[in-house]
Amino acid sequence: MLPPVGKHRMKLLVFAHTPPPYHGQSYMVKLMLDGLGGDKRGAKAGDTRERTDESIECFHVNARFSGQFEEIGEAQLSKAWLILRYCAEAIWCRFRHGADHFYYVPAPGKRIALYRDWVVMLLCRPFFKKTIFHWHATGLGDWLRHEGTWIERWITHALLDGPALSIALAISSMRDSLWFKSWRVEIVPNGIPDPCPDFERKILPRRRARKEARRRLLAGESLAEPDSMSTGGDPHIFKVLYLAHCTREKGVFDSLDAVALANRDSGGSKIRMHLTVAGAFLDAAEEAEFRARIARADLAGAVTYAGFVDGVEKTRLFGESDCFCFPTYYAAEGQPVSLIEAIAFGLPVVTTRWRAIPEIIPADYSAFVPDRAPQALAAAFRSMIENAGDPAVLRAWFLSHFTDDQHIQSLRKALLHGLAESPLRPL
Repeated sequence: MLPPVGKHRMKLLVFAHTPPPYHGQSYMVKLMLDGLGGDKRGAKAGDTRERTDESIECFHVNARFSGQFEEIGEAQLSKAWLILRYCAEAIWCRFRHGADHFYYVPAPGKRIALYRDWVVMLLCRPFFKKTIFHWHATGLGDWLRHEGTWIERWITHALLDGPALSIALAISSMRDSLWFKSWRVEIVPNGIPDPCPDFERKILPRRRARKEARRRLLAGESLAEPDSMSTGGDPHIFKVLYLAHCTREKGVFDSLDAVALANRDSGGSKIRMHLTVAGAFLDAAEEAEFRARIARADLAGAVTYAGFVDGVEKTRLFGESDCFCFPTYYAAEGQPVSLIEAIAFGLPVVTTRWRAIPEIIPADYSAFVPDRAPQALAAAFRSMIENAGDPAVLRAWFLSHFTDDQHIQSLRKALLHGLAESPLRPL
């Protein structure tokens, strides 16, 4: 049974950053803080506003080490000072507010980020009764096993082993929790606020109209109203959307090659592919390669680069696209928020069976392809033109599995139940 509201409150020190920069992990931390009642450090004395959650009080140390995407994972002298400053803040909160539970998001398999974790664990962990790891990124254990040195493995185990609770995103994401000998593991899928509450009125009719228009075009029929509002005026263009960090491992170059192949092998079809790439580049060399690739003849007029998008523009892209493409093989992939957003929009998905992705999407609906396989990706696009499935099915899956309310309820239960049954770490 959960602790009664107002009694035996858990005081949780949240040592994690919120946007900016904006990415899945920072976004989910912000949702968690908002869902659990906000940062108690920022509450004014006498504040009587209704709290979302009375059994958990959060005290947030916004451990932001990078101001923009390009700085993520880079070694900078200023970051060493920030580590010490944030650790001092955490220890101060421990004694000033009695926040004795330490929430932390461990690094993926990247040396600079791992060394940062060493410092944080060494300085902070001895002051807290219980440590909680939330594995938004995965693969640290595999990286240590295959690429880490013996001394890196030894130090990491010495400092990270034995958290009172590990929170994994899915069953397939439990490897790190087990590798670091967690006392208890809880599964808490990600969840987001509904990004398209007007789905039934606006999105669903348009998707069905475009699907019917494509069927007629493929059957050799002419469309009486090609510019009608119901199809957006261009049902002969199959609009593919890639929205993520623009990196090779996330699949941006495979997406380009697949669209080129699909258009080349269309067999005279009246339907043509167009790819919109949305997201920031983390590497200048990859951005230069991308721009050179889309300038080649086989992609002429077939690619639009939208850059980083958010808010209204992101909503427009999700709503107007016909397919979401995410052929990732990124080593630290968790449960991508962009995939959850896509299914919330009822947008058919082509992706890989990588990490926890198969647990996000109904297996009998989505098109799974091997990673690093543009030919298979192109074939999936061509198949989806004719049979994209019912968008209402994906939408229903989102509503039943991945809303923010479901996520916060599961997270609250995991924190209260999981920590109640795990042993204390002596001071």
